[in-house]
Amino acid sequence: MTTTPAPAPAPAREEEPGTTAPARRFWAVRRVPAALLAAVVLGGAGLLLYDVAAVRADHSAMAWRKETAEGLATRPLDSTWVMAGASLAALIGLWLLFLALTPGLRSVLPMRRDHPDVRAGLDRKAAALILRDRAMEVSGVQSAKVRVRRSKAAVRAVSHFRDLDEVRADLERAVTTGIDELGLAHPPAPKVRVARPPRKG
Repeated sequence: MTTTPAPAPAPAREEEPGTTAPARRFWAVRRVPAALLAAVVLGGAGLLLYDVAAVRADHSAMAWRKETAEGLATRPLDSTWVMAGASLAALIGLWLLFLALTPGLRSVLPMRRDHPDVRAGLDRKAAALILRDRAMEVSGVQSAKVRVRRSKAAVRAVSHFRDLDEVRADLERAVTTGIDELGLAHPPAPKVRVARPPRKG
């Protein structure tokens, strides 16, 4: 009787390095618009339901409903009030659609997702503060202001010594390195401006 050795188990497959999940923008909760819309709809529906129940109970309808029904029946469609009300309703509807279809939270920049189950974001002000600290480390920079947007990081610096071209080149390298170290999913392009301090007197 012959026996054959059992096959060795296959080695576990390791995840390929460098694979990242797509990083999308964060969606805002928008509690205030939702609460306002819910309050308006609830108040209007409750008032209308109360008036309908009062009419069913052999009471007269409210004056506002009589005036509204009479105005809608007699007022022409090209009236100024009708056009103004329709325009206002259309604008409110477009605003609500815009809030529903756009993510919002423009102040939060999505970071790279090295793990599919982890999402992280960086506030624009925090990113600007980090880049400002990077800019202040450059020799010759007296002061710096940084403004970070989704696609651009604008740096305005004042240099009190050294050649402006040299300071600008060092500042561009420092800001570019700082942007890479932020770990953003869509790094903004640096835009550097260097000037001399204003003369006194």
